[in-house]
Amino acid sequence: MNPFSTALDLQRRQVTEATEFVQRSTVAPEQSGRMASVDVGQTESEVVYSENKLDLLHYEPRTEEQYDVPLLIVYALINRPYILDLQPSRSVVRTLLENGMDVYMIDWGEPSRLDQSLRLSDYVTRYIENTVDVVRERSGQDQIHIMGYCMGGTMSAMYAALQPEKVQTLSLMATGLDFSGEGGVLELWGDEEFYDPENVTGAYGNAPAEFLDVGFRLMDPVDNFVTKYLRLYENIENEDFVENFARMEKWLSDGIDVAGETYSQFLEDIYQENRLMENELYLDGTHVDIENIDMPVLQIVGQYDHLVPPASSKPFNDVIPSTDTEVMEFPVGHIGLSVSSRSHANLWPDVVDWYQERAKGAEMVLEDISGIGPTYAELLIGAGVESVEELATKDPEALAEEIDVSVSRIRDWIEQAQEMSE
Repeated sequence: MNPFSTALDLQRRQVTEATEFVQRSTVAPEQSGRMASVDVGQTESEVVYSENKLDLLHYEPRTEEQYDVPLLIVYALINRPYILDLQPSRSVVRTLLENGMDVYMIDWGEPSRLDQSLRLSDYVTRYIENTVDVVRERSGQDQIHIMGYCMGGTMSAMYAALQPEKVQTLSLMATGLDFSGEGGVLELWGDEEFYDPENVTGAYGNAPAEFLDVGFRLMDPVDNFVTKYLRLYENIENEDFVENFARMEKWLSDGIDVAGETYSQFLEDIYQENRLMENELYLDGTHVDIENIDMPVLQIVGQYDHLVPPASSKPFNDVIPSTDTEVMEFPVGHIGLSVSSRSHANLWPDVVDWYQERAKGAEMVLEDISGIGPTYAELLIGAGVESVEELATKDPEALAEEIDVSVSRIRDWIEQAQEMSE
């Protein structure tokens, strides 16, 4: 090895790195201004209902026609809901709208000290119940789709168990449901042996956003306190990277307190006692019976989610009676489900397909078939043919003889039913 060339190479690297440092330092003030001015939650919406701190948002449609059955997103009680609409190219809300969904979302707002006595029953049987009824009334539908995010998913599962007749499908995104030992670091930290939530609520009334934020960041301290800032420095000249970084930091720092009684009850009943999964949860004396969850259920989970590991979500599908359950697991973390470009390219199209398949089946009735009116529909139902899908599988001669209708007419109905079911 030539010591002179080695020394020269080292000198060149030092000069190069120094030059890059100067260049990055030069653009830093400009990029700081860019970071401060980023927009979030840009999809147009209007507030159609308010109660206490809660606002129910209804998003403007982005297609000429929408599916009849609307979707209500029940967001978590922690942080702000615009993580689902962080930017136009990575917006869960916009993706759903662009595929014909009629989308509503609950923005819980921030509880004050006056709200510290709110319990889970207030959120589930009053606030969610009232917003569901508003959406049902506005849409003219008896049932709606419900999508719950994180803690909002846990509350959505409770609601579906209490009011299954109002829920057409239930989708649960990054939702903690089973805390029997596979709930990750949060479950360990929240174990009753080590932690009593009333120590926090007794001191502060509500669970402070700052306290919750520090806890979440300490779950991955190296990335949250060191690595991500190194990545920002290395990409300080990349405008898209800087703006994406700023949007995420804005959301992460925009935390809200959690009502004290709800925080304590959630930690004790869900994390420490696992009462929802064990079907032993009661809200104000009413059993939250998960045996009532018989509607289609979709779980959307992050393979690398350290807040809600897949093992704390997926087993729920095995203990409910629904015969139509599915898990979509994608190789991202908790937040990546919402904002990762890979998720929007590869995961959310599958979620949309899941909704569209069930919307198509749910909206088809016998009278949608040309030639079938109320009288013929009643004859078919009397013969055990209660849906378009069932009609598509029937033998025309046998059915014609059973309901005393011509074979040619039955054959035409069956052909239409088969086309509609494809």
